[in-house]
Amino acid sequence: QVQLVESGGGLVQAGGSLRLSCAASGRTFSSYTVGWFRQAPGKEREFVANIRWSGGSTNYAESLKGRFTISRDNAKNMVYLQIDSLKPEDTAVYYCAAASGLDYNYWGQGTQVTVSS
Repeated sequence: QVQLVESGGGLVQAGGSLRLSCAASGRTFSSYTVGWFRQAPGKEREFVANIRWSGGSTNYAESLKGRFTISRDNAKNMVYLQIDSLKPEDTAVYYCAAASGLDYNYWGQGTQVTVSS
């Protein structure tokens, strides 16, 4: 029902900023919660943040709150993840996902973020 495509990743020096985008399409998505996750090589997938498509209520991982900001643009069917003060430890593949219930059932292909010193 929902297709997600991430973009905006790249190679950035530490201290810089990126805004990742998640484009959503499909028959029904307005009632979904959209989340951002990341996975570094050899590590488990990590929750970053999520937002309700309607209403805009947000949640953040406590360890990341402050440098990461999730937002949405309903008219454009887009969800964004703003990352400020990038650190090398932020290097990972970042995924967006959509949940209609408790589980995230729809996932994008991911976008690579690489932060150099």
